[in-house]
Amino acid sequence: LDREGMACTGIDNIAEAITLLELNNWDLVAAINGSEAAEAATGVVAPPPSSSSSSSSPPSSSGSAFCPIIPSSRHIVERQPRMLNFRVEYRQRSIELVLEEGSTVGEIKQILETELGVPVSKMQLKGWKSGDVSDSTVLRSLHLPKNNSLYVLTPDIAPTASTSQNSALQESLNQNFLLVISHREAQRDYSLNFPGSRTIQEVKRNISDLTNIPVRHQQWEGWPASASDDSMTLAVSGISYPCHHLSVCRRSSPANAQEPTEECPDVHMISDSEGDDFEDASEFSVDDSEMFGMGSSTCRKSPMMPENSENEGDALLHFTAEFSTRYGDIHPMFFIGSLEAASQEAFYGKARDRKLLAIYLHNDESVLSNVFCSQMMCADSIVSYLSQNFITWAWDVTKEANKARLLTMCTRHFGSVVAQTIRTYKTDQFPLLLIVMGKRTSNEVLNVIQGNSTVDELMMRLMGAMEIFTAQQQEDIKDEDEREAREMVKREQDEAYRLSLEADRKKREAQEREEAEQVRLEQMRKEQEEEKEAIRLSLEQALPPEPDDEPGEQISKLRIRTPSGEFLERRFLGSCKLQVLFDFVASKGYPFDEFKLLTTFPRRNVPIFTKMGDELSLHPLSF
Repeated sequence: LDREGMACTGIDNIAEAITLLELNNWDLVAAINGSEAAEAATGVVAPPPSSSSSSSSPPSSSGSAFCPIIPSSRHIVERQPRMLNFRVEYRQRSIELVLEEGSTVGEIKQILETELGVPVSKMQLKGWKSGDVSDSTVLRSLHLPKNNSLYVLTPDIAPTASTSQNSALQESLNQNFLLVISHREAQRDYSLNFPGSRTIQEVKRNISDLTNIPVRHQQWEGWPASASDDSMTLAVSGISYPCHHLSVCRRSSPANAQEPTEECPDVHMISDSEGDDFEDASEFSVDDSEMFGMGSSTCRKSPMMPENSENEGDALLHFTAEFSTRYGDIHPMFFIGSLEAASQEAFYGKARDRKLLAIYLHNDESVLSNVFCSQMMCADSIVSYLSQNFITWAWDVTKEANKARLLTMCTRHFGSVVAQTIRTYKTDQFPLLLIVMGKRTSNEVLNVIQGNSTVDELMMRLMGAMEIFTAQQQEDIKDEDEREAREMVKREQDEAYRLSLEADRKKREAQEREEAEQVRLEQMRKEQEEEKEAIRLSLEQALPPEPDDEPGEQISKLRIRTPSGEFLERRFLGSCKLQVLFDFVASKGYPFDEFKLLTTFPRRNVPIFTKMGDELSLHPLSF
């Protein structure tokens, strides 16, 4: 914890602070709130109960304004409905749930009511990072990571006596014991964290890897008298919690190993595999590791990764399978794919979805590999923290060909500085855990964690890197939101401009169509007028000359009133046909297909032809 976290809780003991964080699944806000709630109730700082015994866990609430808050990153996954994993603890039960992020908190409670037999009205669902939430809250609005841990409180339902006893035993098995083991010959101390479920025999095997002392040759001091069986778990062995001191050395001879030590109140323990029935293997020139299978990991195990694998994804699949075989299924979820793909997944999504990249480099030739993998990489707190906040990519550098391939990949993606940094580490400093953060222009290695780190040191360095990343991520989110806002405004402006141009275009096209129609109509009108004029001129030219008033010939003088009120006058020979009269009227602009020629009295239409088809003349008797 940093100084602000210590100021919030009043805890200045690092071991106590780490224990408090582990009990709260490394949720800093929950740890601080639990400490404040306990301090308000009792006047002293007390860590909240672990997730496995959550019946008395204090409710989560928002942290104080001056306390640092570490937001969890959302895991980006499928474009289809995003699924969220929940592990819900209730007393001695653990329920695994998978729901869509569109579900509500109330739906989770309904499922838990069916599974646990606890009414929703008496159920309090705790563990939300944003504090207490209502049943109608949609999970999407909480911005949850893919994997989540919750617990159920039932204050109105009292636990049974057997439940309390089992809860205490389970809590003891889940506690982490810090063993400070002194190797007397090498004058070196090892600080190792073991869960309470680990057996004494397993501790001795891990120390064998660190000290190269076979289990049967180990001589211990510091185990309590109750730890009489190597198959006992640390939780029931009687060792001190949270820290216990031990010492180990190589047993020089079976006789010396059997000598009692009455001066020391502790018991000198010799492994179950020891005994007088076995003779010293050195007498037969047989190596201890060959006789008892305790040689280096490269001799007794298949390689973690095949050499010169063509496909990086296949190599990572083999690595994951071998890691599970050696150390169990509880381990970080290793990214299956190339280093470039892992970088893309971690660095190049939306700012809210980005994560740190943890590159685990394994080397079977290092004596620290077994302990680091089994104690650090498989610790529940480390696995949970890496899964929620990191993209974890792994590679085996035991073989020189694989190491050269890794250096080439690192040079291509992170630059020569990272590759040169890896080259500087010796074999006995492996495994390495590189913490890489993506930046706008380049990628930066925040931390290189060596294999001799403890769980507490590893977690503190991961949290330190996460704090740096969170600060950078907040800036990136702010910049991204501002950029998206600017782009949204620009898109809206572009859309408005496009719609304006579209409206102007349609208006212009309509106007052009109207003008074209007017031009066409005007052209047609002109053509019609020209045609009429041509017909009129031709009719005018075809008219017979107007006769003079000469005696002897019958001449008709006609006066015709036009629709406009004007009068047309002309003389015609009586023998002229009516067609001449119509041609005359048409030559004046009144064609007979548009106008009628009427007599004044009696008022009737002047026909051109009779019923017999003969054309009429102007002679009055004709019509």
